[in-house]
Amino acid sequence: MKLGELFDAKSNGLNSIRLIMAVGVIVYHSFPITGTVIAYGPVHQLLGQIFVDAFFAISGYLIVGSWVRRPQFFEYILARVLRIMPAYYVCLLVTGFIFVPVYLLLTQGSWTSWLSDSAEYVRSNFALWQNQYNIGSTLGEVPYPNVWNGSLWTLAWEFLCYLGVLALGLTRLLSKRICLVLFVACLATSCLVTFTEVSHFWLNNGSRFGLMFLAGALIYFYQDRLVATRAALIAASIVVCGSMFLPDYRIIAALPLAYSCITLGGFLKHSIFRLKNDISYGVYIYAFPIQQLLAVTGFYAAGVGPFAIVAMIITICFATGSWFAIEKPANNLRRRIGKRRASPTLA
Repeated sequence: MKLGELFDAKSNGLNSIRLIMAVGVIVYHSFPITGTVIAYGPVHQLLGQIFVDAFFAISGYLIVGSWVRRPQFFEYILARVLRIMPAYYVCLLVTGFIFVPVYLLLTQGSWTSWLSDSAEYVRSNFALWQNQYNIGSTLGEVPYPNVWNGSLWTLAWEFLCYLGVLALGLTRLLSKRICLVLFVACLATSCLVTFTEVSHFWLNNGSRFGLMFLAGALIYFYQDRLVATRAALIAASIVVCGSMFLPDYRIIAALPLAYSCITLGGFLKHSIFRLKNDISYGVYIYAFPIQQLLAVTGFYAAGVGPFAIVAMIITICFATGSWFAIEKPANNLRRRIGKRRASPTLA
């Protein structure tokens, strides 16, 4: 069976996989937030990068497929903006105007400038780029100080990938050949950054996220040629795990990771895995500030395991609220607008 035959866009387990990846990010962040060092390099790379990379690979597959099926500028932009921005803005507001007051109550800190400090935090990060991680002088006493949300910075890179798909689509350059050329370019840049002293913010992150997003895009374009069997899935997963011993596992495993995520999503057809409510985004954006508040209480002393479990439980509650109050209504709004635009207008 080919992957294109296996994967059903309406019946798959990708939401479950994304939720697992978001929970994995919680586990990884529990180490630095509790002041625990992951000394073994392969484990650090596995926990610290693979979960976010999987998000980008899945996005590459889905977003490119979305444009190919319906190459409409307005609908594409509307869908991308409404998926990310409303919940993102609410998260900024909740962090500044709910979490910070909770912090001040817990620490008996000064309330003198919290309103202006929180407003500045929201303003500085309004355009998705994370220009400010601290809010005033808060979080100065925790093991990972002065950072309220260390997860949001990847969202801007994901949105840049969305814009890249849009640019290629509008210029009629979105094809398997162009994506392959861009993938090789990102791969070469990753090798340059990894094996030489060349290092730059844009090169490092652009090659990483571009490589993973394009890996997902290539899986989409070649899915009718790719064999999708359990043996192939196991083999790809072994390659991913084995590549963790390299300085940059993506050089070998970008495509195997993307293949593993999409193929596993295709196999997970049982209703228990077909999550209708996708809370993974909410888990991703709320986990870090919740973990920091847990650290403020001193709970980090309980150790990484208990800390991560409690953080997961609280975060899932917030993520569920975000889905039903913000994300799902925004998605429904997108559909209503799309139907309205598609309806014929009577003269």
